[in-house]
Amino acid sequence: MEFDRELDVKGLNCPLPILRTKKTLAEMESGQVLRVQATDPGSLKDFPAFAKQTGNELLQQQEENKVFEYYLKRK
Repeated sequence: MEFDRELDVKGLNCPLPILRTKKTLAEMESGQVLRVQATDPGSLKDFPAFAKQTGNELLQQQEENKVFEYYLKRK
């Protein structure tokens, strides 16, 4: 999937991945896509909830080698 910016929050635990994601999305323009890479297993619940709460669209989430990837579209 194509994306406009990338955020690496591997090694960080809740709530830091979400806080950094929120900050980065605020710097982006509407419609742009952010790819986030995280290792916190709690992010599996956090990112869908964050997207629903903020109105940003969670386009895709996947896991590979214990790294979780999220693609969020800025509202």
